[in-house]
Amino acid sequence: MSWSDPGLSDVLAAGVLGVLTLLWLLLIAGVGAWGRRWRLELTERLGDRAPRLSICVPARNEEGRIGACVEALLAQDYPDMEIVVVDDRSEDGTRREALAAAGGDPRFLLVEGAPPRKGWAGKPWACTRAAGESTGELLLFVDADVRLAPGASAAAVARLQRDELALLSGYGTWALESFWERALVPVVGWFIRGAVDLDAANDPGRPEAFANGQLILVRRDAYDEVGGHGAVRAEVLEDVKLARAFKARALRCGMYHAPELFRVRLYTSLGEIVRGYSKNLYEGMGRRPALALGAIFFIFVGTLGPFLLLAALAGIWVATGWSPGALWFAWVTLICGLILIFRWRLERADGRPGWHALTHPLGNMIFVWILMRSMFSVEAEWKGRTFVDGKAG
Repeated sequence: MSWSDPGLSDVLAAGVLGVLTLLWLLLIAGVGAWGRRWRLELTERLGDRAPRLSICVPARNEEGRIGACVEALLAQDYPDMEIVVVDDRSEDGTRREALAAAGGDPRFLLVEGAPPRKGWAGKPWACTRAAGESTGELLLFVDADVRLAPGASAAAVARLQRDELALLSGYGTWALESFWERALVPVVGWFIRGAVDLDAANDPGRPEAFANGQLILVRRDAYDEVGGHGAVRAEVLEDVKLARAFKARALRCGMYHAPELFRVRLYTSLGEIVRGYSKNLYEGMGRRPALALGAIFFIFVGTLGPFLLLAALAGIWVATGWSPGALWFAWVTLICGLILIFRWRLERADGRPGWHALTHPLGNMIFVWILMRSMFSVEAEWKGRTFVDGKAG
């Protein structure tokens, strides 16, 4: 067959559609298997010794969130713990809300924030302040938008001890309330999760490392050995870089799928979603243009392409009466259906209604824009602080 053969276009089209069909069938099959080997559940039980635990919470402008976070922390059943919240120079009612939620509990300490030192990003500086004020053998860093389930801290410590880890982190469950959260957070979040090889991240013999800053548990001796958050002082992606610092010193790390342990509401509006993901997506790709462009190409061709093609074929059919043929139309429709089934399975696996799958094409269109924005934006702003090329400005 030569390039001038009119049948070549049909062969190429069939090849592309065949690859997409196989791809989505494999992805659908993989939903149930993802993270199964590395699942962390609340059934983990502490051993005879429960080391003193310090739960450290950096909080900047977290009014409306920090109260529920503190309440959930105080509800933990861990036998020997303290909670250290650093009010990172908030410009709202964060301090007042945190104190009200604590209700004078002697396990709670509020630390007044100070300006970050030169070359420090705000969160690593606040985490360093919290660690410096704490007294635990173990440090559990938790974001202010996280809600720990009762028993979550005990389960995390139990797994840390059982697997003889220096650092433990995990993926929780997203709390999604607005339309834009439901449309976008699972799209971006599962893209990130799918790109992380948990087997490699949990293999002490391999250099790959990953951590989720929403929940990171460390042994204090190991944390001090790597230099604490000082080792990642300027980084916008401080969680991943901290895990890499641990692995670089041959300290064992564990990254787990832990949907029972905590819930987190990352963002509350479309603007927050765009700004939040824009500041760290490209950084998470190692600032590699080829990788970012490859991801954009995959999303556009693999996910959006079938829907755009189906809409174009239907539009031409209605406008001109020309039919591409029932087979082609049915094949493209099948691929679109497989994509929606994949998203439906993700939603159900996360315990959400399956109808959220219908937002998948829209969510991916905005995701492509966020990726491009992250790639081409030199400067990013978050909570009043500036980052330049992924470093503190």
